[in-house]
Amino acid sequence: MPGDSRELKIRGWVKTKRDMKKTVFVDLNDGSCLRSIQCTFDQSLTPDAAAILSPLGTGASVEITGRLVPSPAPGQEVEIAASSIRLVGDAPGEEKNGIPPYPLQKKRHSLEFLREIPQLRGRTNTLGAVMRVRSALAFAVHRFFHDRGYQYLHTPVITGHDAEGAGAMFRVTTLDMTATKGAAAYAGDFFGGESFLTVSGQLEAETYATALSRVYTFGPAFRAENSSTPRHLAEFWMIEPETAFFDLTGNMDLAEDFLHWCLGTILDECGEDLEFFNDRIEPGLIGTLRSVQASPFARISYTDAMAELEKAWTRHGSFEFKPRWGCDLQSEHEKFLTEEVIRGPVIVTGYPKEIKAFYMKLNEDGKTVRAMDVLVPRLGEIIGGSEREENLEVLMRRMEELGIKEDRYNWYLDLRRYGTVPHSGFGLGFERLVQYITGMANIRDVIPYPRAAGQLY
Repeated sequence: MPGDSRELKIRGWVKTKRDMKKTVFVDLNDGSCLRSIQCTFDQSLTPDAAAILSPLGTGASVEITGRLVPSPAPGQEVEIAASSIRLVGDAPGEEKNGIPPYPLQKKRHSLEFLREIPQLRGRTNTLGAVMRVRSALAFAVHRFFHDRGYQYLHTPVITGHDAEGAGAMFRVTTLDMTATKGAAAYAGDFFGGESFLTVSGQLEAETYATALSRVYTFGPAFRAENSSTPRHLAEFWMIEPETAFFDLTGNMDLAEDFLHWCLGTILDECGEDLEFFNDRIEPGLIGTLRSVQASPFARISYTDAMAELEKAWTRHGSFEFKPRWGCDLQSEHEKFLTEEVIRGPVIVTGYPKEIKAFYMKLNEDGKTVRAMDVLVPRLGEIIGGSEREENLEVLMRRMEELGIKEDRYNWYLDLRRYGTVPHSGFGLGFERLVQYITGMANIRDVIPYPRAAGQLY
C-alpha cells in the first residue's frame, strides 16, 4: 500500500532514465502490463547507486529496492521511493566490448524495422500489448469450448493428405530430394509415402467428433502460399471445432457465440492494452469491437449477397474484381457487404460447390453446398465452415468429380460407412482474430516469430 514503510523489490527493464539536479527518475517495466512504474532516486540519500545510475540506459535489466509511496506526478497514483539498485544485465547505448548498441533506444521504431529483430521487439509497447492480448485470447478460446463440453484434441502436424485441396503444402522427407523422382520413390521415405505439414486438423477432428460428439483443435497449420500480403503467414494457428449431430444452423450459432465470447472477454480483461491500440494503432477500434460484440449476426445467402454486389458494380463499378455468381468473394466484396449492405457482421451461406472443398454437404439444388463464411466490418472473412457431407455415396461421387483418390481417404470414408451422423465445424485463423482485435495492419505483427515467404529467423 502507498506509504507502507516496508521496502519491496521490483525487477524489470529500464524504459527511460531522466537525470535532474537532485533526483534520478527510472521508469521500469516487467512486461506484465502496459504501464511502467516510476522509481525515484534521491542522489543525496543513495550515493552508492550513483555508479550504476550514471551509465544506466534503456533496455538494461535491474532490481530496485524501495517503498511504494503516493506520486506527485500527473498520470500516476504511486511511485517507488528507491533506496538501492542492482544492475542485472547491461544494455549499452553505444558499442561496448564489441557488442553493438541496444537497438531499441527511446524513439519510435517502424514495425518493419522491428520485424528484423523479433528477439527484442516484444519489449516495445506495441508488441508487448499484442502478446498480452494474444495470451488472454488463447485462454478465452479454451474456456469457451471447455464450458460447452468440448474435448481438446491434438491433431497431427505431419499428414499424408491435403485437407483443403489447395495443393500449397510443405513436404516432409528424409530423402535426398536431388535424387528423388516420382511418387514411387517415397516408398522408401521415413513414413513409407509422401508426407506434408498439415494445412488443417479438420479431417482428423471429424473422426473424434464422431466418437466424442464435441471436439476442438487449437494448433499450428502450414500453407506454402508464396504470398507477401499483410494477411498471410506460412505458419499460423488454427481453431477448429467439430460437432456431431450439428447442422449448418447449429454451426452458425456456435460461430456467432464464439466471436461474441472472445470479443467480450478481451473488452473486459484487456482494457488498458485496447486503449493503447485505440489511441495509437486504429482509432475507433474499441467502438467497432463493442458494436460487433453486441450485434446479432445477419444471415444472407451467397446468391443474395452476389446480387447486392452486382447492383453496386452496375451503379458504380468501383470494385477491382467484378462480382459474378460462381466467383469467390474478394476482400473488397466482404467489406462492402459488412460496411455498406448489412452495416454489421454477417454470415454468408450456400456457396457454389465449385469454389468449396469436397467434404461440404451438397444442397438439394445440386449446385451449392452448406458452407458458411462469417464476415465482420473492417476485416471481411474471419471464420469459414460448413456442414460436412455424411452420405457415403454422395461424398464418393464428389471425390470422383474432383479426381480425389479414394484410397488416400479410405479412413475418412469409414466415418460414413460406420455410424454416420450429420456433423459440422468451422475454422478460424487465430492470428487473424488477434489482428482484428488489436487493429494491427500486418498479420506478421501479431505472432511472436512470423514465418512467411523469404522470411525465417
